[in-house]
Amino acid sequence: MNMKSLLLILMAMLSLCSCGAKQPEKQSAKPVADKSIVIYFSHAGDNYSVGIIEEGNTKLVADMISSQTGADRLEIVCNKNYDLPYGELIEVAKKEQNEGELPAYTLMLNGEKVEGKADLSTYTTAYIGGPVWWGTYPQVMFTFFKDYDLNDKTILPFTTHEGSGLGSCANDLKKAYPKATFGKSFSIYGHEVRTEEGKKSVEKWLNK
Repeated sequence: MNMKSLLLILMAMLSLCSCGAKQPEKQSAKPVADKSIVIYFSHAGDNYSVGIIEEGNTKLVADMISSQTGADRLEIVCNKNYDLPYGELIEVAKKEQNEGELPAYTLMLNGEKVEGKADLSTYTTAYIGGPVWWGTYPQVMFTFFKDYDLNDKTILPFTTHEGSGLGSCANDLKKAYPKATFGKSFSIYGHEVRTEEGKKSVEKWLNK
């Protein structure tokens, strides 16, 4: 056997050994860490029972949730002027609901205006809250529900009210996001939000 033939045999053997070598295993993707966001609409100004307020009742609850859970805050700000006496505001809200109006809005993420579409893909849990206007969330929130798909998240509805409780808010959310997972809902009187008892109620819900 000449040298050339021997070299060819050695190269063939090395090639076979290389093919049979165990390939490194691919690392499995790491699970996404639980990340929460509070999505809410809140109305300052003239409110039933509490009068004229600088910060809306729902905003205060959203701030409590964020403070206790570390969740980001996404505020839905209606582009319409809702700075009206309470009696006029409820008539506007009733007209919106009867006509199925979907008012335009601006989003504020942790106090900063969102330009374009908000990226909610990294969040696994969404606390969704607002006041109860005529039995459900304000219409501007339904505009948001139409624009954003939250079916892959765990949703915890909450409301502030003066006698309506949850209204149909939780059920309307389930209709909007039928494939989402729903946690325990929460409602609180608007006039209790600023009291120690009210704060304890929020804490109790979150601890559950």
